[in-house]
Amino acid sequence: MARGAPFRHIRVIRRPGCPRRGVLIAGGLVVPCALGRGGVSAAKREGDGASPRATLRPLQAFYRADHGQRPRSSLPLRPIRERDGWCDSPQDRNYNRPVALPYRASCEAMRRPDRLYDIVVDLDWNRRPAVRGRGSAIFMHVARPGFLPTEGCIALSAAVLRRLLPRLGAQTRITIT
Repeated sequence: MARGAPFRHIRVIRRPGCPRRGVLIAGGLVVPCALGRGGVSAAKREGDGASPRATLRPLQAFYRADHGQRPRSSLPLRPIRERDGWCDSPQDRNYNRPVALPYRASCEAMRRPDRLYDIVVDLDWNRRPAVRGRGSAIFMHVARPGFLPTEGCIALSAAVLRRLLPRLGAQTRITIT
C-alpha cells in the first residue's frame, strides 16, 4: 500500500457463513480481520461480544513502547502506560472512558500481556454521550493468531495495523456491515 492521503472510507464486511471473521477493505488493500464472538449486531449491548453494525470514526491511537518502534500515525498517538485502563461498568460515571488503574469499578487493563493492544485505535462507538449498557472499548487492535474472535472489536495483523495507521485521520469512516 503506497503512502498517501488518509482513507476517507474503510469497509469491514463479514465473511459469508463465518460471522466472527471479516474482510477489511481500504483503497486497494483487502485483508482478513477478526470480528466479535457475537458476530455483528445493530443492537450492540455491553458484554454481548458483538461488533457494532455502524459507521465509526478513529479518534486516537495507543501503542506499547516496550514492544516495538513507535508507529507512524496521523491520529493523536501515545504510549500505553502501566496504569492505563478503560472502564466497562455501565453504572460508573466514567463508563466507556479511559481511567487510571487501580479503579473502583470494572475496567479493562490497556497494558495486556497477550500483545493484542500493542497497537490500538480508539473508535468512537458509544461516545458523546455514552449510553449506559450500549457497549464499551470498541477498538481496532492486533488479532490473535488464527484471527480468533474479539469481544466486539476489529482485529488485524500487527503489520496491517502499522500500514493503516498513517492513513487514518479525522475524516476517515469505518463501516462495519
